[in-house]
Amino acid sequence: MPEVQLGAHTIRSHGVKVAKKHMHDWLILLLLGVMEIVLNVIEPFHRFVGQDMMTDLQYPLKDNTIPFWAVPIIAILLPFAVILVYYFIRRDVYDLHHAILGLLFSVLITGVITDAIKDAVGRPRPDFFWRCFPDGKGVFDNITTNVMCTGDKSVIKEGHKSFPSGHTSGSFAGLGFLSWYLSGKIRAFDRGGHVAKLCYVFLPLLIAALVGVSRVDDYWHHWQDVFAGALIGTTVASFCYLQFFPPPYDMDGWGPHAYFQMLAESRNGLQSDMNTNSLSVRQTELDTVYVESQSQVETSRLNTRETSAILDGSRSGMTR
Repeated sequence: MPEVQLGAHTIRSHGVKVAKKHMHDWLILLLLGVMEIVLNVIEPFHRFVGQDMMTDLQYPLKDNTIPFWAVPIIAILLPFAVILVYYFIRRDVYDLHHAILGLLFSVLITGVITDAIKDAVGRPRPDFFWRCFPDGKGVFDNITTNVMCTGDKSVIKEGHKSFPSGHTSGSFAGLGFLSWYLSGKIRAFDRGGHVAKLCYVFLPLLIAALVGVSRVDDYWHHWQDVFAGALIGTTVASFCYLQFFPPPYDMDGWGPHAYFQMLAESRNGLQSDMNTNSLSVRQTELDTVYVESQSQVETSRLNTRETSAILDGSRSGMTR
């Protein structure tokens, strides 16, 4: 089998072929995006919040240290930039396509799971009191003691989405996938004992962890929300990475499954062509041998006839 040269599988040469083969995966991604929008539009479950429960929900209402728009930058654009740099180094469209597909699946699946749980649980945020009563004057039902919020509806709606943390789960989904990706590309588990490689692997996870810590510091989430978000994001990222790539400790952990499948198909196709050509050559040789043998037989028969005719003539002359 000939060596496959780097740069032989680029976006221009194989991009359309690879994308068409995974068209259904991109359609599923689109469906996940629609589900994510719907889950953010619908009203979450409004859990009972009694007057005596407000003691743990009176933290100040603060702005986000990391705004909502920054999460896609951290979870998607940052890993995408690393994946793109690797593509320009190796020129492998299989790696580029499957890394992007795995990254988007990781983030969107995590988003759908997180927001579905948020809407179903409806846990109030630590700053729920000030969302519910922006003037600081609590109003409660005389019979059930449930809150009777007087604040802005959109702010109150967001106040019922504490568990789990979306910032944290999204960050761990994207950066967790990046951590897996880097560990495979730099062969972090090659048993060489290079601890510096682990620093590259853990750096994305550290950034994701700091995002989670900021959610507690801003009083937008309880620590349990952050812990659950990190667990969801890391788990989904692991499944999505291993769907497209071998484990980093594997001998072929540096490339996607599709790349090695393509090489195997190319090898089988080449072997099949070689076998076909070999059979054709052998058949031609057999035909040649058969024709030559037939020619030799005919020549032998002619010689025999000529010899017989000469002998007959000689005998006839002697008789006379």
